[in-house]
Amino acid sequence: MVSASTDGMGIALEDRLIFALDVPTVAEAKALVEKLDDSVNVFKIGLELFCSGGYFELSEWLLSRDKKIFADLKLYDIPATVGRAVARLSGQGYTFLTVHGDNAVMEAAAANKGPDMKILAVTVLTSANDAYLLEKGYQSSVEALVLKRAAKALEIGCDGVISSAVEAPRLKSQFGDQLLVVTPGIRPVGTASQDQKRVVTVEQAFKNGSDYIVIGRPVRDAVDPAQAAREIQNQIQAVFV
Repeated sequence: MVSASTDGMGIALEDRLIFALDVPTVAEAKALVEKLDDSVNVFKIGLELFCSGGYFELSEWLLSRDKKIFADLKLYDIPATVGRAVARLSGQGYTFLTVHGDNAVMEAAAANKGPDMKILAVTVLTSANDAYLLEKGYQSSVEALVLKRAAKALEIGCDGVISSAVEAPRLKSQFGDQLLVVTPGIRPVGTASQDQKRVVTVEQAFKNGSDYIVIGRPVRDAVDPAQAAREIQNQIQAVFV
């Protein structure tokens, strides 16, 4: 297991890398975890695995290995349903849970999260850009919408937001350490961005103010995933030490 040296914010440096278990089966997920056991502490499990069956069995298995879990379910339903779902998930060992940045959804989640699970509000997906928002009828830039939703998330009682590192400087300038900034769309130098639009490198993400980064394909598809993860951990260490 990765050691747990901490920085000035009390976040273990090794925990700042969250690996996305975006694979279709629990067996594939477990195989990746075993490969990355010494280089990753925090694993994201999302909708693909949720729909494959075995999600909660996988969660228990991860917890038995002293791993932390980011439940990336992006809950979005009527508030009463979201509240009940969050209450069911609370206390099951999850470190993070995502919900969409709708006011009523965030309120229901924050009211039912319990003391140990952090609610992260999705601001604007990193697959979106200004042109996408305009196409969907939003009279707003990505940055303005991210800041608006983040302000509401803080007011409501969420613990953090999901945001591109492109918006992280404004988020940290406006909210400081009151909100965690968790950033997907990270691409180490030399890797393609594919379906992500607002992407940055590992180093730039943390220099911009991201607290955690979520990385999947660049590690999963590497010739040696464990070595790829260790290299990212080294980059993180270099930023903070």
